[in-house]
This record gives sequence, structure tokens and C-alpha cells, in this order.
Amino acid sequence: MPLKLRETLPDLSGATEWINGEIDKARIEGKPLLVHFWAVSCYMCKESLPTLNEWRDKYGKQYNLQLLGVHMPRSEKDTDLAAVRDAVAQYELKHPILVDNEHNVTDAFQNEYVPAYYLFDEQGQMRFYGAGEKAIGLVEQRLHKILGPKDQA
Repeated sequence: MPLKLRETLPDLSGATEWINGEIDKARIEGKPLLVHFWAVSCYMCKESLPTLNEWRDKYGKQYNLQLLGVHMPRSEKDTDLAAVRDAVAQYELKHPILVDNEHNVTDAFQNEYVPAYYLFDEQGQMRFYGAGEKAIGLVEQRLHKILGPKDQA
């Protein structure tokens, strides 16, 4: 069972590696945060990455939205750090990516799926969870609610 609405951001410790810099709760305090779980072997995950980049650029600059990718391996093959780094470069992911080969963060989130999206508001409370291929379509609607009406323009 994944986190429940209004729960606070779980601990982010126990990463195998960080790509594009480490993120901690202090750095994102007072800012909305979108956490996306993905895996290099997940086709649906890769399809969503360009959309996440668009949101990072669009909402990050204007509304201080922070993105955090959590690479959650689904098989032994997914634990290849070089393959993860290659995917990060190929899909031009510039936000922090936490590689979770031991599932420490995955377990803290009680996450079972990729792709999966967790949206936290400025107070650090989870306001949305979605998983699977249709979830990406719901994330932006929730982003608008959290970021406020000014972003509707």
C-alpha cells in the first residue's frame, strides 16, 4: 500500500548513488515536489520522461517545482549503474536522480510500481499518487491545483 494522502515526504536516505546532485528535505522545504519512480527497463517510464522534462522547465522556473527521480530496479539487469547513467543522459534528465538499487527509498514510499508519481505540496504533504500508463495524464491536473490559479495562463 503506497503512502496515503497528506502523509509527509519519507526519508530519502539509503540511495545507491545520486546522479545530478543529491537532494534532501531541507533543500526542498517550502517548495512543491514531484517524485517519479522509473526503471530503465520500463517502456512506459521512458515515454513519460520528456513530459517530466517539460514540467521541470515550465513549472520549476516559475513556481519552484522540484523534481526527484527515483530509479527503482525491477530486475538484476536494472541495477547496472552505467545503463541508468546512459538513460539519464539520453533523456536529458537534469533533475536529481536517486538510484535505489537496494529499494531503501522505494520501501519508505511503500511503492510497488513504475512509473509512479508522488506529488507533495509546499508543506511537504502528499497530495497525489498515481501509477501506470494513465497516471501521467492526471499529474498535471494536480500540479495546477497545488501551484494555484496563476499558472492557468
